[in-house]
Amino acid sequence: METISFGTDGWRATLEEFTTPRVRMVGQAVATYLTDEGLEGPVAIGYDARETSRGFAEELSRVLCANGFDVLLSDRDRPTPLVAHAIVDRDLAGALVITASHNPPEYNGVKFIPEDGAPALPAVTDAIADRLAEPESLPEAEHGTVREVDFAETHADAVFDLVESITGSTDLSALSVAYDAIHGSGRGTTDAVLERAGADLERYRCERDPDFGGGSPEPAAENLETLIATVTDNDSGVDLGIANDGDADRIAVVTPERGYLDENLFFAALYDFLLEDASGSAVRTVSTTYLIDRVAEAHGETVREVPVGFKWVADAMTDGEALVGGEESGGFTVRGHVREKDGVLMALLAAAMHAAEPLDERVDRLLAAHGTVVQDKLSVDCPDDEKARVLDDLEAEIPETVADTEVEDVNTADGFKLLLADGSWLLVRPSGTEPVLRVYAEAADETRVDELLEAGRELLEPLI
Repeated sequence: METISFGTDGWRATLEEFTTPRVRMVGQAVATYLTDEGLEGPVAIGYDARETSRGFAEELSRVLCANGFDVLLSDRDRPTPLVAHAIVDRDLAGALVITASHNPPEYNGVKFIPEDGAPALPAVTDAIADRLAEPESLPEAEHGTVREVDFAETHADAVFDLVESITGSTDLSALSVAYDAIHGSGRGTTDAVLERAGADLERYRCERDPDFGGGSPEPAAENLETLIATVTDNDSGVDLGIANDGDADRIAVVTPERGYLDENLFFAALYDFLLEDASGSAVRTVSTTYLIDRVAEAHGETVREVPVGFKWVADAMTDGEALVGGEESGGFTVRGHVREKDGVLMALLAAAMHAAEPLDERVDRLLAAHGTVVQDKLSVDCPDDEKARVLDDLEAEIPETVADTEVEDVNTADGFKLLLADGSWLLVRPSGTEPVLRVYAEAADETRVDELLEAGRELLEPLI
């Protein structure tokens, strides 16, 4: 069996590897870690909509209780950000969430969220991995208790208060919104928040299906055809489309003119909107558009670039100076909220933004002011145990030119990001969730992006 390892966002594996005994070992490791750190409060346990997730969550509850911790177990599958918010709201010792996010139904996963509600950094996950062991048990009298809790109401209240403070209004009564949960944990949560705000709501795939309709709960354009067709139909009367991934910590937005709104463009629009009434830097990952930097410069602000993984975004937002943090995969949070990506919060904020000014119009203005930006990515198969070797080999093969353009600089914050003389860039980095290497490119038009991606593929394939 593969070693239990915590990647970009927890440990994920197919159900052949993700078994009850191994999940119990993770629970014991977390219990030992919390005890060693002197953290004695209750622990929240959440889970997503997969067939096996509730059972795994109950197993974690038993292990934590056997180690003397009280457990607050989610009463149903709920979005990961609700559990993160509960940690801070209820002053908990931390949380465990059973979820494989956007991975196919044959996967499951587990992540630990520390007492600050932000994603666990490697120092924490390494400490947990070092403590993996068979479960222990205290005398029965010292066992903790399990209480089922609904995490939705307090999170929704916090989201409404924050969006009200940012926009001045959470009244969406003039807006028609189509929401697609892709059968994930956003159903009954994100749509409930939008409905509470008064939106005229159309729901898609808001019934629980542990198999996600036979696909993956990934809110990519190819998985949102019905939502896109509805929003872009001039006769539908729908103003905006919103979708979440499987555990609803990420968002996808669909607009009448653009259809699927590239996450980079949404990030830029979000930052520009927030800067109308506030100040502060932005935090973005190395794979996220430089358009954020142009928006920041226009407002006299700065941008911090971090490796891929929302844990690094959250870490850079610790001091509270940054106004927004995000990544090109659709994960965002804003100042004043828990430092965890939150697709429920962003759904309400995106709708409020659109009610104030159509997102297409804001994006048009940004591109007119700062230039057109196009980004895309592809994946190259690579076994997990080969990734480090391939990247080591790549370091010796960095070319002087890519797609006939000089390489001016190389950023090694996360893989290799080749900064080119024409302002475009090419990034190669290992996926933390799948056995692939990711290749990203950004340029002024699609043709150039395609050239760069193909150059990246050609650079990698001889090394694998």
